Amino acid sequence: MSAMSPFRPAPRRLRQLAVSVPLSLALLGGGLPASAEDVASPSDSAQDARQSTDLPLDELRTFAEVFERIKRTYVDQVDDRTLLKNAMRGMLEGLDPHSAYLDQEDWQDLRENTDGEFGGIGIEVGTGDDGQLTVIAPIDDTPAARAGLQPRDVILKIDNTPLDGLSMSESVKLMRGEAGSRIRLLILSEGADMPREVVLERAIIKSSSVSQRLLDPGYGYLRISQFQSATGDEAHTALARLREDNDGEPLKGLVLDLRNNPGGLLSAAVEISDLFLSSGRIVYTEGRLPDSELSFSAKPDTPAGGTPLVVLINGGTASAAEIVSGALQDQHRAIIMGTDSFGKGSVQTVMPLGNGDGLKLTTALYFTPSGRSIQAEGIRPDVEVVRGRLERDTRRDFSVREADLEGRLDNANAASESASSKAPDSPVVAESDYQLGEALNLLKGMNVLGRSAALKATVPTSDE
Repeated sequence: MSAMSPFRPAPRRLRQLAVSVPLSLALLGGGLPASAEDVASPSDSAQDARQSTDLPLDELRTFAEVFERIKRTYVDQVDDRTLLKNAMRGMLEGLDPHSAYLDQEDWQDLRENTDGEFGGIGIEVGTGDDGQLTVIAPIDDTPAARAGLQPRDVILKIDNTPLDGLSMSESVKLMRGEAGSRIRLLILSEGADMPREVVLERAIIKSSSVSQRLLDPGYGYLRISQFQSATGDEAHTALARLREDNDGEPLKGLVLDLRNNPGGLLSAAVEISDLFLSSGRIVYTEGRLPDSELSFSAKPDTPAGGTPLVVLINGGTASAAEIVSGALQDQHRAIIMGTDSFGKGSVQTVMPLGNGDGLKLTTALYFTPSGRSIQAEGIRPDVEVVRGRLERDTRRDFSVREADLEGRLDNANAASESASSKAPDSPVVAESDYQLGEALNLLKGMNVLGRSAALKATVPTSDE
């Protein structure tokens, strides 16, 4: 889910946000046609069987021979079930990097990742300088917040298990569990001489995939970290909050940040695109089976249809995030800025199996409105801006200005202007995030050019 080699997208990603955001197996943008419970129709396997009735007998004999030799001669004894599951995993991993066999734990992780809900205590954790599991922040209105856990608290034990030697992923699994179950943490707070024990009751934790803020008066920022089932509703609410923060006035421009967004649900990507498009196709898919050929179009009701838009992407922008970027780019609705995206143009369908495990199988390719497949190509930005850092020149300016002269006349409007004006955030933004700063500058430039064109159209010339 971070920027990775296009030839090896890992099925799992270790996040710093271990408990509040599902840490688990992620579809590296695994665009699900509707939800994590999509299943193939019963006729699919029968249809495929009719297409190929000849079994490769020589290969089957070889498989049986390899199976038997492992059973007889491998250094450790391996049971038949383990060998067969490993064989199934190998079948899927040999197809493409995104098809996989999901055991029950992986299946549950996937469901939690796409639903954005899981049983836990509601803290963001990371690893401190000494390697210990450390609380970054408790999430509001969760068991951890109500119990008084604070940033920099060190977690020494979970129930009776010391955390020394455990990875953060393993520690997080110990903290997560069924809502209503109890968990004991041994906590060492900053400045305390002795650790204390805290008993918590796990609850359903909902992780948000959308955040927003004003960058400057009139200019909003909308960040989508992944595409979950609730992402469309969260983004709709975030846009309304941005307008409220802007004193109820429409935004002059919006930055949609999809950097390092690994994707997720295809349906959520369609909903996000529809927030900015009032007509036209968003995406379509093509596969071997008729039910894998889908097409999605925008609806007329568009909350942010007229807002100037810049979309930030990078090498970690994948799958569902590329669907949004490609749709807005093809329909000339937004300027895409940043660096080339990841290039995952395939759709995975998740199918439950009879033993409680699951199958994640690539079933289709998706295409942008103009017919582009971005598989192994990615979305190319309209404006390329590499990651960088802006540093202020702090050297003193020795030039003399009117305001420096003794006995000068003061500006009568200066006091009222300074009291009412809001200091722009853009220099600070540019210093901490150069790409975001450039996106904000571009939006401001678009507004200036737009106003200039309007003035030229309304102000009479000397010939008139």
